[in-house]
Amino acid sequence: MSTARTALLLAAMTGLFLAVGYLLGGRGGMTIAFLMALAMNAFAYWNSDRMVLSMYGAQEVDRTSAPGLVAIIERLTLRAGLPMPKVYIIESAQPNAFATGRDPDHAAVAATTGLLVRLAPEEVEGVMAHELAHVKNRDTLIMTITATVAGAIGMLANFGLFFGGSHRDEEGGSPLGPVGAILAAIVAPIAAMLVQMAISRTREYAADAEGAAICGNPLWLASALDRLERAAHAVPNPAAERNPATAHLFIVNPLAGSGMDNLFSTHPAMDNRIARLREMAAAGGMTWDRRAHAAPAPARPASGPWGSGRRKGPWG
Repeated sequence: MSTARTALLLAAMTGLFLAVGYLLGGRGGMTIAFLMALAMNAFAYWNSDRMVLSMYGAQEVDRTSAPGLVAIIERLTLRAGLPMPKVYIIESAQPNAFATGRDPDHAAVAATTGLLVRLAPEEVEGVMAHELAHVKNRDTLIMTITATVAGAIGMLANFGLFFGGSHRDEEGGSPLGPVGAILAAIVAPIAAMLVQMAISRTREYAADAEGAAICGNPLWLASALDRLERAAHAVPNPAAERNPATAHLFIVNPLAGSGMDNLFSTHPAMDNRIARLREMAAAGGMTWDRRAHAAPAPARPASGPWGSGRRKGPWG
């Protein structure tokens, strides 16, 4: 059901893009919009993972620099039947994680230092299983394309506001005239944002369910989400605030604000996500005492990059 809904939403996003091109520039504008969509999606397909990792200063780690984290990823990929992705750590006090890459063979998963410090190993495993579920379901590519098309609609809207659709369609301009073109330019980006967020919420629910199956206990992920939600609102993420278009990539919204499950949220309401996971656990007769699994105590950092000798303990 979630796959069919995602396909419909992607079709709606593409149709919206072409419609905006037509409304702002007539048949010629629709053609330009189509060519622009192809070019931007091709660029995103090949370069989005490197761009996102660079935005957050992610550092690649291996068995030597972060043995605990890499061991978890290796174990989970075997369960999920996936190739081993590249593993990155981001220097950020906010506990969070995301996955990127155009397909399972070119995937990367990233965790923040805050996540590794604040969560118990089982909770980290639940979080990384969620991210691998995104890789398995190819959500990373879906969301990259969605964000690219939404951004392109915004560009077209700015173009329409600048030129105002002063000419009619027979002259190569907007069939709606100046007023209609300006109205379309205002409404289109809002509609694109709503569709993008609806796709993001759909894929998060699916990744929660798949991630719970991969790690083997839905309560590990439920417990992690509870901690992450509270910490994400208390600990700022300056890099995410500078790049809000990437917020949908993270397991919990890294931006300041509420977690309401409404049209303007990039993530489902956390209470809903946790409730679904607990229902899965109850149906499988699973239990887990979070109090018996304390998070690893943070160690005092030394000189050098995180994950390459700075921090000792369960993660490297």
